Amino acid sequence: MKLVIFGLTVSSSWGNGHATLWRGLISALTARGHRVVFFERDQPFYASQRDLLELPPGAELRLYASWEEALPHARRHLRDADVGMVTSYCADGIAAGRLLLGSSVPVKSFYDMDTPVTLERAERGEPVEYIGPEGLGDYDIVLSYTGGEALTGLRRFFGARHTVPLYGSVDPRVHHPRPPKAHYQGHLSYLGTYAANRQQALERLFLEPARRMPERRFVIGGAQYPQDFAWTDNLYFVQHLPPSEHPSFFCSSALTLNVTRAPMAAMGWCPSGRLFEAAACGTPVLSDAWEGLESFFLPGEEILLAHSTEDVLEALRLSPEELARMGRRARERALTEHTADRRAEELVRLLDGAAHVSNPVRS
Repeated sequence: MKLVIFGLTVSSSWGNGHATLWRGLISALTARGHRVVFFERDQPFYASQRDLLELPPGAELRLYASWEEALPHARRHLRDADVGMVTSYCADGIAAGRLLLGSSVPVKSFYDMDTPVTLERAERGEPVEYIGPEGLGDYDIVLSYTGGEALTGLRRFFGARHTVPLYGSVDPRVHHPRPPKAHYQGHLSYLGTYAANRQQALERLFLEPARRMPERRFVIGGAQYPQDFAWTDNLYFVQHLPPSEHPSFFCSSALTLNVTRAPMAAMGWCPSGRLFEAAACGTPVLSDAWEGLESFFLPGEEILLAHSTEDVLEALRLSPEELARMGRRARERALTEHTADRRAEELVRLLDGAAHVSNPVRS
């Protein structure tokens, strides 16, 4: 199939989780013989932090300065596309959606990679800049990075007719065990972009343990952290890391922390990409708890859960052997069920099913 995507970014992993996910999916799709065209508005904050310039053979990245510039190319690519897709936070999501829905593309899809944020805004009566007032009712299929009640919310607030989850994944060619690096080494690490709606959990599960264990080394990596962040003497900061450095970061710590944004944690069924990445590297993961987590990794066997500061302190006292066993089990689970290849297979199956429903004669 030929898939045309109008998305946020695939060229820069700075401050977002979209790029890494799409890189894995696109590589897996093209390896299966599918063609992918990804339209991305060339925005200054991504251009200055660009860590990918070229997609694999069979895929094309179309960077554009304005929608007017992109429009003729988008029309041309949609003429022979089998599937068109608009994603959340696409800079021109409403215009791209109207173009796609007015086209003759057999399958018209929307992928909300930020569903809890989308629904939080809808509940407050605020506009969602990547979904027009028409909602999502005209799309043949609406995919959601978050499952559970999020699917019901997309139907209730936006009129989506057919909603299914497409969870995150990991590309094991990028994320796999690597030797540790001294400047990343620590007893507990955390990798993530700063977010105010994650700060309360980060305070409880990372910053307070650092204060109570001044003899331990805590390492945090990411972008957009404010100057007044609550640094301590045993807390070491690493600026934004490109995906190629993530494995070394994870493998340099005895344990790594996964913290979910509050709206996502409240909704449940929201595994972050970092969760799968760390597991694929064989690094034991300590995560905040949310509904549905046990469907991805088995608590106590493949992942540790933390509700409180005391839970983190207890996890940090586990022996290296116990942690290593958990890391091995998590890696096995990730490579069996959560690779980009498996998700690409799932995506193709879902889109084929939507094609048969929307075009019954073709089936």
